[in-house]
Amino acid sequence: MKNDIMQAMKTLIKFLKPYKIQAVLAPCFKMLEAFFELFVPLVMTKIIDEGIGKGETSLVVKYGLILVALGIVGLVASVTAQFFSARSAVGFATSLKESLFAHVMSFSFSQNDSFNSSTLITRLTGDVNQVQTGVNMTLRLFLRSPFIVFGAAIMAMLIDVKCALVFCVAIPVLSVIVFGIMLGTVPLFKRVQSALDKMIVTGRENLSGVRVIRAFNLQEKETKRFKDENDVYTALISRASGISALLNPLTYVIVNLALCAILSRGTKQFVYGNMTQGELIAIVNYMSQILVELIKLADLIILLNKTFASADRIEEIFKITPESSAGALCDFDSEDLLSFEDVSFTYAGAGAESLSHISFKVKKGETIGIIGGTGSGKSTLVNLIPGFYVATEGTVKLCGRNIQELDKDKIKERIGIVFQEYYAIKGTIRDNVTFGAPDATEEDIDKALTDSQSKEFVSGKSKGLETEVSERGTSLSGGQKQRLMIARALVRKPEILILDDSSSALDYVTDKKLREAVKKLPMTVFIVSQRTSSVLTADRILVLDDGELKGCGTHEELLQNCPVYREIYESQTKEDEKTK
Repeated sequence: MKNDIMQAMKTLIKFLKPYKIQAVLAPCFKMLEAFFELFVPLVMTKIIDEGIGKGETSLVVKYGLILVALGIVGLVASVTAQFFSARSAVGFATSLKESLFAHVMSFSFSQNDSFNSSTLITRLTGDVNQVQTGVNMTLRLFLRSPFIVFGAAIMAMLIDVKCALVFCVAIPVLSVIVFGIMLGTVPLFKRVQSALDKMIVTGRENLSGVRVIRAFNLQEKETKRFKDENDVYTALISRASGISALLNPLTYVIVNLALCAILSRGTKQFVYGNMTQGELIAIVNYMSQILVELIKLADLIILLNKTFASADRIEEIFKITPESSAGALCDFDSEDLLSFEDVSFTYAGAGAESLSHISFKVKKGETIGIIGGTGSGKSTLVNLIPGFYVATEGTVKLCGRNIQELDKDKIKERIGIVFQEYYAIKGTIRDNVTFGAPDATEEDIDKALTDSQSKEFVSGKSKGLETEVSERGTSLSGGQKQRLMIARALVRKPEILILDDSSSALDYVTDKKLREAVKKLPMTVFIVSQRTSSVLTADRILVLDDGELKGCGTHEELLQNCPVYREIYESQTKEDEKTK
C-alpha cells in the first residue's frame, strides 16, 4: 500500500512542477503567518504582567498595537498563502485533467474495454477534484500545523521547562493516534470510491435507458438495485468516516489531559511565586494553539486519506501504456488490399475465441458482405481491419504488410467506419456530418448526404444543415441517425468503408438505394448485416457462425455450397412472404 501511494504521488507531482514557485511561496507565507502567531501569547504576557498588573495604561496600548500589527501581518501572509496555494492546486488539476483525458483518448479498443465509461468519468472529475483539494490544503497546512505544534512547545519551554515537558509527552501520543488511523483508513476510502463507481454505472444505465425501463415497468426493480448499491456505498463511507471521526475526540482527550496537567503544575508555580499570571496564561494559550493545529492536522489527515485513494485510482489509468501507432505508411493503391491469414481472436478475460482460424483475401474495389447470426463474430472481424484490436493468432495484412507494422493513425485516416451503436454529438447536423472531416467543402457534404440517402430528410428540416441535434441524437429517428453516421464516414472519402450493421433501421427501399449508391463509389466496402438482402449484390459474401468462416462466395455459390447461408436466406425469405 505504501509503495502504491508513493508511486501515485510520484506520477502526479510532475503536474505541479509548472507551478513550483507558487507551490513554494504558499507554505512560506503560511510559515510566516505561523511565526508571528507564536509571538501573540508572549505579547499577551507583557500586557497582563507589565501593563495591567502594574497599572501602566501606556504599556497596554503599546503592546495592544503590537498585537494589531501581528494580526495584520498574519492576515496578509495568510491571504497571500491561500492565493498561491489555490492557484497551484487549480493549475495542477487543470493540467492533470487534460493529461488524463488525452491519455484515455490514446487507449486502444482492448485497453478501453478494461474500464467502463462511468469509472473513467469519476476518476477524471471526482478523483481529480479530490486530489486538487488535497494539494490545496497540504500547501496551506502540512508545514504550518507541525511548525505551530513544535514551535508552541519550544516557546512554552522558554517560559517553564517542567510545564512544557507535558507537551513532549502529548505530541508523540497524538502522532501515533493520527498516523495509525490514517494507515487504517486509506484502503477503506479506496473501496468507497470503487463502490461509488458501481453506483454511478447503475445510475447512468438507468438514466440512459429510462424509456426502456418504463416500457417494461421495471422502475421498482431498478430503484431497488440502485438503493442496494447506494446502501453498500453508504455502509463503506460510514465505516471509513467513523474511524476517521475518532481523530478529533481522541485529540481533544489527549490535549485536555495535557492542559489539566499544565494548569495543575502552573497553578502551584504561580502560588509559590515562580511563575507570573501572564506566563501561566501564555502556556495555556500555547496549548490551545497546539489543540487548534492538531484538529486542523487531523482533518488534513482525513482529507489526505481520501486524496491518496483518489491518487491511486488515477495512477491506475496512467499505468496503462497506450499501444504505439507508429509504423510504416500504407500504399492503398495495392491490388491485394487486405488478407486474413489463419486469424484467431480472443477478448481479454473471455474464455472462448470470438474468431477461429479465419482466412480470406480482398482485392481493391471489391464489395464484401459479412453475414451471420448474433454473436457470430462479424463486428470483431471488421474491428481487426483498422487495427482496433490485435489478432491473438495469425496475421492481418493490409497492402501486403502486417497491420501491426503500419502507422495505425494514418490507416484510420483512410478508413471510414460506421459502428452498430451510432454516436451523434450535440450540435448541428453539419457538425455531425463533418465530425471527422472539419475541412469538408459544401460539395463534399452534399454528395455524402446524397449517397447516404440523407439529403431528403435534411432538406426537409427548416434549418437544413444547421438544424440542432440533441444529445445522443434523441431528436432524430433511428434511420435518420444511421444515415447521418454513414454520411459522416463518406464525407472523408475513405479508401475502405466499413458499414457494421448500419442499415438495420432502414426500410428495404432505402437500404437498396444506399447499397446502389455505395457500389458506385471508388472504394473497397465491407457490409456487415444480418439481412441477406443487404449483401446480395456483394462481390463476395463471408458467412460466419460461432466465430468460424463457414463459407465465402457469391450469393448463388453460397446457396449451393453453404448450408448456414442457405438456412439464413430461406428463413428470411419465408418470413418476408408471411408479412406480405
